[in-house]
Amino acid sequence: MKIIEFFQRALGRPTNLHPVDHGLARHWTKQRLAAVFPELRTDARRLEAAYRALDLAPRASDTNPSETVFEIGVHREVEP
Repeated sequence: MKIIEFFQRALGRPTNLHPVDHGLARHWTKQRLAAVFPELRTDARRLEAAYRALDLAPRASDTNPSETVFEIGVHREVEP
């Protein structure tokens, strides 16, 4: 880890994530939504709306600060 990255994490600045990491997080989250809510499996529009209703916030892991984890929060109702 570079010194700059260390200070950015210590100050609570979000880290720059590779686009592949964002894509993997998006894919995994949509898979989980479809598994938890079976009615979303066949309706791509509702699945996308449910995904957009979530708030994905990247942060450093508590156990290993060099890893990034995503916290998922829901701040509004999903519109059909």
